[in-house]
Amino acid sequence: MIDNCKVRIKEIFTSIQGEGPYVGCKQLFIRFCNCNLKCNYCDTDFQDGTDFEEYDVQGLLRRISEFKNYHSISLTGGEPLLSTDFLKKFLPQTGQKIYLETNATLASKLPEIKPFIDIISADIKLESASGMKDSFKFHDKFFENCSGIETFAKIVFNDRITAEEIDKCCELGKKYGIELILQPQMIEDEMSVTSDFAEQILDKFLENYHNVRLIPQVHKFLNLK
Repeated sequence: MIDNCKVRIKEIFTSIQGEGPYVGCKQLFIRFCNCNLKCNYCDTDFQDGTDFEEYDVQGLLRRISEFKNYHSISLTGGEPLLSTDFLKKFLPQTGQKIYLETNATLASKLPEIKPFIDIISADIKLESASGMKDSFKFHDKFFENCSGIETFAKIVFNDRITAEEIDKCCELGKKYGIELILQPQMIEDEMSVTSDFAEQILDKFLENYHNVRLIPQVHKFLNLK
């Protein structure tokens, strides 16, 4: 029986992880096409168009075998959870630690590949930065499904972040015991807020929840992908 399950991949490359608690680790990035969101600050051209490679499972396994000496495979995008049918067949055959980068809105998709995921890097989308409304109800369901997997949440913010958003983020952190990583929105390789403002926001989070860190996008400063 022929397996016709294929996926569209924007790019495959090794680089240094520049976000979150695994900053500085060498990873193999597999960037998937397509996303179910369109955030204001998104800096990735991930849409299908014509600039992609199409892989079946064995083809992608052969491609990643060309890379060596990395900490983990980062599934990124776009939104990898839109490709769960493919991932269910691909991930069990990699033999590698799997790091899922996700916008944390597709709660029903995660259980399909949960047994094969080692680390989840999940976004919390603030309306003040991303433009997405009512995101917290989606994130709440998603984090509930993350139980048993090492999970942290990234929060991209700018100078429009509100006290209500801070409170809601801290509520999610407390409810699910996850680390919150504050990530100032970038304009090219510069933070969109001052260092003083970023520290003030960190202090406001820490007043409500202890497990919070401020980590800018380090790869932007290093001029890496």
